[in-house]
Parts: sequence; structure tokens; C-alpha cells
Amino acid sequence: MTVKDIFKYLNGLYPVDTACEFDNPGLLVGDSEKEVNNCLISLDCTLSTVQKAVDMGCELIITHHPVIFTPLKNVLADSIVYKLIENNIAVISMHTNLDMGDGGVNDCLCYELELEKVSPVIASDGFILKGGEIPPISADNYAEKIKAKLGGCVKYVDGGKPIKKVLVCSGSGGEFLNEAIKHNFDALVTADVKHHEFLQAFDNEISLFDAGHFNTEVIVLKPLCANLKQKFDDINFTVDHTTSINYK
Repeated sequence: MTVKDIFKYLNGLYPVDTACEFDNPGLLVGDSEKEVNNCLISLDCTLSTVQKAVDMGCELIITHHPVIFTPLKNVLADSIVYKLIENNIAVISMHTNLDMGDGGVNDCLCYELELEKVSPVIASDGFILKGGEIPPISADNYAEKIKAKLGGCVKYVDGGKPIKKVLVCSGSGGEFLNEAIKHNFDALVTADVKHHEFLQAFDNEISLFDAGHFNTEVIVLKPLCANLKQKFDDINFTVDHTTSINYK
């Protein structure tokens, strides 16, 4: 199987043309005709990710965050893209299209948090969030549950009422607080929440949880890996869970 075969399959599940306008998913580096025997699946493509792929003999890296996001002005010897080309490693990145797609990051986050009756919530900008229900729980206890499920640490404000309806947005989603208010959710679970968004949530009696960007997204890697292994059983797929972020 080639890089092109794997991209075609992923694009069928999570079409790149469904991604947000600002995004840059797709086959971003490498030869689409290259045969793939080993593939590393990671949230990010860092220098350490590339080195791990080299050590494992990988021809392909699949990431969530695009390895090329903004226009490149140079490709120098110590850069990620240079190292990829030097070692003949391709990169496929599936970002906001994977966030929103069926079985994608937001669905995986709902699964990890044990939400029931999950359904899509289309934001005013067209981004697809997911919402569901849980047995009534206090914000304090829900914060503990989120931490136990996702790891890392959780920052939050207590909306002052039991949480029954939960809206989720993996990665940076504090901006969708207004959608939680509009659709009468008791809580929003996301990451990268700004100070004023916490204050707005408190004023609107909605519990807002910042569970960390990495922790709300890394949960997609294992299901994605399992899917690819089932489709391409002659390829060795490996998940890379490492991050340089530390928690105390």
C-alpha cells in the first residue's frame, strides 16, 4: 500500500474539504507513491517525532495538527520539514476535518467522558460540536472525573447548578461558550479557555472546563490507529503519545 492509498481512505472518512477555511489538512509532505510498511500516528509532528519515525523505519507520519500550517519562508537544515524530506518520510495531517467527522476527535471525547444521547451541535460558523447527557453531577465532582479520564489538570468555573447537559469541543473551544448558552447546556468541556471566557461562563451560570489541548485531543489516536490497522493489516501502525508538556 502507498501513501496515496492511505490518504484516499482517510479522506473518504474525513474529507479535507470539510475542514475550516483557516486550516491546512491533507498530504503535506512527501511522495504519494511511496510504499508504506511502517507508520507513526501522533498529535504533532515535532523534531522528536521525526527522529522516532526514523528510528522505527517509518515511511509515513499521520498527525492531527498540520505539520505545515502557515506559509513557509525557508526550509533550513534543522527544520522539521527539511528532516522529513531528508529521510523521505511523508506526512498526512487531519485536523478540523477529523475534529468534526463521525468517529473523530469530538466523538472520542464524548466517549471518554461517557456522554449519552450524543448529537451534533452546529455552531454559527459551521463548526460541528458534539453534545450529550450525563447523570446529574456537581462541577467539582465533574472536574475530578474529567481529570481521571483525560489526565493532566483541569481548570474550571462552577456554574452553580447540577450538570446534566454537556457540550464538548476538543482543543481550543472557549469561543463556543455562546453556543453552550444558546443551546441551554449546563457545561462546556474544551481547552485553551481565556480569562474573560471563564468570567462570562460564571455570569451565565454555565460550568466551563479547560481540560488541556493535548488531553482533549490525544484520545483520538488509538481509535484512529485501530481503524487503520483493520483496513491495512499489512502495515505496522504505532501510536506516539509523548508530549513535552509537564503537569504537577
